[in-house]
Amino acid sequence: MSEVGGSQGRRREAAGPASGVPSEQLDTVSGANESGTVSDGGAGAALLRISHLRKAYGSNVVLRDLSLDVPDHQCVALIGASGSGKSTLLRCINLLEVVEDGQVFLQGKDITDPRVDGDTVRTTVGIVFQSFNLFPHMTVLDNITLAPRRVHRVGRRAAEADGMAMLERVGLADKASAKPDELSGGQQQRVAIARALVGKPLLMLFDEVTSALDPELVGEVLDLLAELREDGMTMLVATHEMSFARQVADRVVFLADGEVAEEGSPQQIFDGPTDPRTQRFLRRILDGGRL
Repeated sequence: MSEVGGSQGRRREAAGPASGVPSEQLDTVSGANESGTVSDGGAGAALLRISHLRKAYGSNVVLRDLSLDVPDHQCVALIGASGSGKSTLLRCINLLEVVEDGQVFLQGKDITDPRVDGDTVRTTVGIVFQSFNLFPHMTVLDNITLAPRRVHRVGRRAAEADGMAMLERVGLADKASAKPDELSGGQQQRVAIARALVGKPLLMLFDEVTSALDPELVGEVLDLLAELREDGMTMLVATHEMSFARQVADRVVFLADGEVAEEGSPQQIFDGPTDPRTQRFLRRILDGGRL
């Protein structure tokens, strides 16, 4: 795979889809107690704070006492073997899975409080999966504007204007009237990303978004993620693409056995891992020629 992204210079401040979103947008997300105050995780500079998270399916413990911070305007890459808990973690953050223990704080607000509405959280936390999940009978533009029009009651003209702007952003404005099966896999995945971004989320989650793509199409999607990172979007990216994690991410987190085995800068993780599990994983990656 070719090198991911272009300039690695300083990101533009207050740029990108995450900028300009008022903190009041999360007021309905916070879990308030009887006195009207909200539970605060003391997140500080972290947009997302995960504290002692646990998730199990029967006797199979997938996440165990997992804690992790994602600073605002940073890209954090999740790496690890299949079954290490990466996808489950993202689904818990997006409240697609019920958290059994621990808490998830977004801008200091506990979004795992049972009183919090999951649909409201998902308006501020976007997620893109490895499968595109586009409606085949609808045009690209209709796929992107469906949620704003049906869920958020945005007028068609305004929704389509926002949708076209986002398609322009991902380089697919000329495909607005096409159907998904007229696009390549990489183009479909970029449409899926545009659909998640059109609501201006605070945080984007990406779950192995290149694993369903042919190798020659991977680069165009990873280049888009690199551009989002340069624009200041806060991202948590589960990926098997080690070159992306090394070249683009601000921090790399290695998951093993449902916990954070090691985390640090890309240089720390790839050049000097200290946990034996990280060392074994990266040795296999190197032996397979994937790094």
